Amino acid sequence: MQAHDSTAGKDTESAVAETFVAGTDVASPAPFSAAAPTEGLASATNAWSPLRQRLFRGLWLASIASNIGTWMQDAGAAWLMTTLAPSPTWVAAVQVATTLPILAFALPAGALADVVDRRRLLIGAEIWMLVMAGLLGVTTLLGRTTPESLLALTLALGLGSAFAMPAWAALMPELVPRPQLKPAITLNALSMNLSRAVGPALAGFLIAETGTGPVFLLNAASFLGILAVLLRWQRPPRDSSLPAERLFGAMRAGIRYARHSPALLRVIVRVGTFFTFGSAAWALMPLLVRLEWKGGPTAYGCVLAAMGGGAILAVFGLPRLRRLLSDDWLVGLASLLYAGMLGLLALVPGLVPGLAVAAGAGAAWLSVMTTLQGAAQVALPAWVRARGLSLAMVAMMGGMAGGSLLWGQVASHSSLHDALIIAGIGLAVATLVTLPLRVGGFEKHDLTPSLHWSSPLSEPDVEHDRGPVLITLAYRVKPDRCEEFRRLMKALRKSRRRDGAYYWQLFRDTAHPDWYLETFLVESWVEHLRQHERVTVADQRLQDRVQDCLHERAEPRVSHWIAETG
Repeated sequence: MQAHDSTAGKDTESAVAETFVAGTDVASPAPFSAAAPTEGLASATNAWSPLRQRLFRGLWLASIASNIGTWMQDAGAAWLMTTLAPSPTWVAAVQVATTLPILAFALPAGALADVVDRRRLLIGAEIWMLVMAGLLGVTTLLGRTTPESLLALTLALGLGSAFAMPAWAALMPELVPRPQLKPAITLNALSMNLSRAVGPALAGFLIAETGTGPVFLLNAASFLGILAVLLRWQRPPRDSSLPAERLFGAMRAGIRYARHSPALLRVIVRVGTFFTFGSAAWALMPLLVRLEWKGGPTAYGCVLAAMGGGAILAVFGLPRLRRLLSDDWLVGLASLLYAGMLGLLALVPGLVPGLAVAAGAGAAWLSVMTTLQGAAQVALPAWVRARGLSLAMVAMMGGMAGGSLLWGQVASHSSLHDALIIAGIGLAVATLVTLPLRVGGFEKHDLTPSLHWSSPLSEPDVEHDRGPVLITLAYRVKPDRCEEFRRLMKALRKSRRRDGAYYWQLFRDTAHPDWYLETFLVESWVEHLRQHERVTVADQRLQDRVQDCLHERAEPRVSHWIAETG
């Protein structure tokens, strides 16, 4: 076989294919490298150290205001619907209109966030939500809002959130250096919990004084802060000579990457499991406060504030816990703690002890959520980060929505106490069952682009859309290293599949048993060139281990074959 080039195969991590390998050559922005700020590294483990990064600090403060506006919007829309159409179906439809777009459009939004400039996508989403919230506020003040228009504009706001969330999450590694990533995710979760406590209470006060129209207008104004920060930020452009991926192709690539990434799949399973059972507290808390603890809206607001207070305490404690415990132990123990809190919520006799339990639940909830989000972040290279995170978001929102319906049905057919206890027991069992699905230790896999593959030799006029393309690599393996070679090639197979190959196979020469032929197919020539861009430092290390098994560390002989038309 004649060698066309020396595209050696130096790939991912060690024993398992747990790193998120890719093969490519040009360059996508490094997830945590030059673009990430470097100040404040000395105190990276401090819970508040990300706030020393000016860009992150500005966006974080603006997001608090925006999140408060969002929770005010949710409370105001639900209350307005009780006036316009006071039926359980219409009122429940408001919540469906809020969450349905996220479930339906999270993956397309994630793909778009990986294809276009994430900053511009966020700016567009924020402007869209500002206009929709403002329109709802104006029509409500004029008395023109109907149940149908309220649902339509709520759905439009949810659509904006669906496109903003993956882009926002994927930008995080560009705002802070890598050691501060988990504290930054924790601070983001803290802002959400604080907003959850403040927003509905503030909305209730304003609705009583001025009606729902001003609440919607304040939500519209809350987007201005994030817009101001984003418009001032000059994000470095993506450095690539290749055309951007097409939307549907990018979606397929994201799903393919997740299918062949054991690490990401583990995170998605753990997220879906926890949120399905953990949603019981959020779904049943209003009824628990009203029917069992004999409280009103103020008491419910106090319970939400207690959960937010527990989350604040967790922010202070998490850096120390992360120094003592691995992510797997932290997620497991926090999940078991939350399971215990679910059982205690069913057993405590009144509001005062219930506040203490709610605080414990808030601390456990934040610990699990931020640790899993951090695991997902470091398990993804830059080129597919938004798509991978969007799949985790679908698991989270699907677990919340499906779990809420499930525990509502259990409570209807049995009791609130039974539903909470069953949810707690189920979460404890599910946590123990999923403990072998490790979500920690991904930080050691360097997913920055290595750019170590040489450009493939080809005719100068090969069209980007030509394909499929067959790539073959011939290896001559030392006889005493054949078993190790085959084991490493299993990890390399996952690498190829994650980065674009839809077929992979390893063959052995019957006449010369020390010769092996690796083959894989990609859809087009440009897709193979993208593989050259996507190859990571972790990939390179695995490929170096493969090369150690070869005679005299010889480069594998690489050939590229493109399908003939007609």
